[in-house]
Amino acid sequence: MGTLKTGISVLAAAALAAGLQVTAMASASASRPAPGGSRTGLQARMYSPADPYSPTYKHPYRYGAVPSLARLAKMRSWAIAHPSATPALSTSDLSYGGGVDGIGVTDGPQKVYIVFWGSQWGTQGTNAQGDVTLSNDPNGAAPYLQNLFKGLGTGNELWSGVLTQYCQGVAIGTLTCPASNQFHVGYPTGGALAGVWVDESSATPSAATPAQIGAEAVAAASHFGNTTAALNRDAQYDIVSPTGANPDNYKTGGFCAWHDWNGDVGASSSVGDIAFTNMPYVTDVQASCGANFINAGTAGTDDGFSIVNGHEYAETSTDQNPAGGWTNALSGEENGDLCAWSTGPGAPAANLSLTTGTFAMQSTWGNDGAGGGDCEFSHPIVTNGNGSTNTVTVTNPGNQSTRRSTSVSLQMSATDSQSGQTFIWSATGLPTGLSINASTGLISGTTARRARTFNVSVTATDTTGAQGSASFTWTVHT
Repeated sequence: MGTLKTGISVLAAAALAAGLQVTAMASASASRPAPGGSRTGLQARMYSPADPYSPTYKHPYRYGAVPSLARLAKMRSWAIAHPSATPALSTSDLSYGGGVDGIGVTDGPQKVYIVFWGSQWGTQGTNAQGDVTLSNDPNGAAPYLQNLFKGLGTGNELWSGVLTQYCQGVAIGTLTCPASNQFHVGYPTGGALAGVWVDESSATPSAATPAQIGAEAVAAASHFGNTTAALNRDAQYDIVSPTGANPDNYKTGGFCAWHDWNGDVGASSSVGDIAFTNMPYVTDVQASCGANFINAGTAGTDDGFSIVNGHEYAETSTDQNPAGGWTNALSGEENGDLCAWSTGPGAPAANLSLTTGTFAMQSTWGNDGAGGGDCEFSHPIVTNGNGSTNTVTVTNPGNQSTRRSTSVSLQMSATDSQSGQTFIWSATGLPTGLSINASTGLISGTTARRARTFNVSVTATDTTGAQGSASFTWTVHT
């Protein structure tokens, strides 16, 4: 998605379309107010399900979709013309959504696995820096992206610090994470890149569906040996399509990339929930997806790759299983959306100097920014608190046995050594068809028709971040 920021992004889009200098046009209009009402209200309408120009219109799985610059201008024009389409936002700040399958943010060391998908990438090689190179990669996207993710978290860079202000283990609707919280977004110390795979087993579909992209991410998890939910808990899979491909019809869909998790797009997984990004070869559409947005000439050819991929990385980190992480409660925008294609006010897109090179990057939203919230390009690294002395004990209900296609209602309970605490409930390994209420701890639903045994773990987290868990088996039988 994209930010409004007093109309600068749209003026930048117009400048690009006219072949003019983006930065000059943006600077000349930096002080102009946004027409069509308040900035927050206009954003809400731009990203509402009613806006027919939004990349997410009738495509709700496109979380954090980065609109092309041309599409952003159409979104804004529609929003100005429809001032009553949706209520105005009272704030642009993000709030916590309670998690999906117990997953809200990436709270451990970041692990990014890049997958160059399809035989169209050509012959594989290695450059002097140890990066994978590919013969059909006309703009050098493969080494560029590897060096971006190798560099994040090195040299004490603080762009990643913005993400660390967010956490999980807090109540739904929370706007600020307490200092004692143990589950902040992890800083990618030493680099975020965890692995690279060139999957040349077959050609990438010419216009891959969301389910096909999700299935490729699931296959990548197994390729990298991440064969349990625990190994995938802090992982994200960057599915990069080759030049010429049109994944999810991005060229006509008006977006540059989006992220999601496998369960939301109908891609089954036996190795836990899989977070992934649909990353097209965006230089195929040139300036529409950010080429030369920051840097002129050949130095800016790949600007769009780092701006767009950085956007999705940041959003996956703070909303790993959408929309259980940090989003705007009304519009659904994530931390990257609120600052997409922005040249100010707030921190504008700029070059980020890393130990592995210099990369064009956008800012991301910080709830603690200027004036209560704003786009930030750097932030002190927030480490997890010193922990709680509380003890949380989850009552184990014992092993369960239920017939298939049967309605279930199992109430979980827990005690806390500190009085007055409330719990956030999560569970992994539940039988297909069952879920846990994050607020009450009630497991309910209807078991699937297939008979099998599941290894279940239920966790209760109190408001200080203290946790307790209970593990048991649940057999679904005929």
